[in-house]
Amino acid sequence: MQTLILGIGNTLLSDEGVGVHAIHYLQDHYPELPDTRLIDGGTLSFTLATDIEEADNLIVIDAAQLHADPGTVKAFVNDEMDQFLGKGNKRSVHEVGLLDLMHISRLSGSFPNRRALIGIQPQKLDWGESPTDAVSAAIPLACEQVVEQIRSWQV
Repeated sequence: MQTLILGIGNTLLSDEGVGVHAIHYLQDHYPELPDTRLIDGGTLSFTLATDIEEADNLIVIDAAQLHADPGTVKAFVNDEMDQFLGKGNKRSVHEVGLLDLMHISRLSGSFPNRRALIGIQPQKLDWGESPTDAVSAAIPLACEQVVEQIRSWQV
């Protein structure tokens, strides 16, 4: 079973780019994750629908409005992810939203069996090429949650 790990965000908007920064952290610190594919999804596009459709499992890392302290990390798994995205909790500056990509995948009949969103509460969504200190400190924790989620699915 292949797990797609998709980091999304705009790295020109400080904390908004946390998903992309997390993908780079995973590449550097967990280079041998079994049966995984890491994708820097940037600001998303419809071209990612095929990658999602081909994955057995999907983990998305992104900035998310959690109504919590900056740097808070929270995992939403399977139906929790669907409900979180469906409530419009992700204010997106992306071309296409993650929810749109999930709908396309469902309509194609190739929806990941297992999925998770690892959300990180942003502090600043303004011009800046790096995340704030609170969000930078959360990246290793978020990546540990990614690895734990993969391991739980392999049991």
